[in-house]
Amino acid sequence: MLRFANSEYLYLLWLIPLLIFLFWFTQNKQNKLLEKFAGTKLHEVLFPLRSKLKSPVKFAMTMFAMALIIVAVANPQIGTKVEDVKQIGIDVYILLDVSRSMAAEDIKPSRLEKARFEIANLIQKLHGDRIGLVVFAGEAYVQFPLTSDYSAANLFLNAVDFNTVPQQGTAIGPALDLALKSFRYDDDTKKVIVLITDGEDHEGNIDQAVSEANSKGVAIYAIGLGSPTGVPIPMYDDSGKQIGYKKDNQGNIVLTKLDEETLKSITDKANGKYYRGSNSQDELDLIYKDLAKIQQSEYGSKRVSDYEDRFYYFLIPAIMILIAEFLVSSNKSKLLTRFEKLREGGS
Repeated sequence: MLRFANSEYLYLLWLIPLLIFLFWFTQNKQNKLLEKFAGTKLHEVLFPLRSKLKSPVKFAMTMFAMALIIVAVANPQIGTKVEDVKQIGIDVYILLDVSRSMAAEDIKPSRLEKARFEIANLIQKLHGDRIGLVVFAGEAYVQFPLTSDYSAANLFLNAVDFNTVPQQGTAIGPALDLALKSFRYDDDTKKVIVLITDGEDHEGNIDQAVSEANSKGVAIYAIGLGSPTGVPIPMYDDSGKQIGYKKDNQGNIVLTKLDEETLKSITDKANGKYYRGSNSQDELDLIYKDLAKIQQSEYGSKRVSDYEDRFYYFLIPAIMILIAEFLVSSNKSKLLTRFEKLREGGS
């Protein structure tokens, strides 16, 4: 089976007929100018070394070499075998709080940035596990569904900020419900939810969501980010300059506090574990070590073809042709002179 690893480069082959046309056009125009300058019979006297054949031949060699180089850059590959590879792992949905209270800087550089950093580190360590992300504030949305495409997961994670969910609040219950609905229960994989939040001002029926998680065998872990004593929420302008702190309707500075009791209650009831966030430790890494102990299950298989590069079959001849073109002189040779005289005599 033949394929091209970088097939988009093959579109460059359209340049070759364009260059051939430009060469023909310029040569034709040059010949007409020479005829106006001097008669055909005088060309042999004025340009004794000029060869009518070598120029097209050298150009044809260059075009052929260019075509070979384009094909080589497209990297033709030959598939030698196709095999089924089992996909084994667990399913993990991360629930990330993106409410304004996550802008507090009691966790450096901020609660949200620390959470994003830990999630990115976790994605790098996953091997075969499927990961999904739910972002929530006053509402909950699936940022990306369960996937083993970790590069795509990182791209979607980088797009998360405080504007991802416009409605403010901390809808833990709806976020749990959404994650539970988003799992695929038609396979036998172990399913885990990791909740990252300050737990403050929670909305929705959390107990009902936890009961549903228990009934479906979904464990819930939680990371609490923030200070139980409360800290202000900094406000920034469009240029990133701090302009003060968030205030309530009465003009008082709002303090955001970590609600550990709620998070501990959730994890205790859902066979998980609670971790208190800190500046010095990667709590999500500790959770990953716990997840590594969970028995992994097969959730599917995919066919993988083993392809071998064959670009050098085209690159080596292209280099040899270019070297030959460089060595070929543009002037007449004795052999070509005889050939042109025979051709002119025959005509």
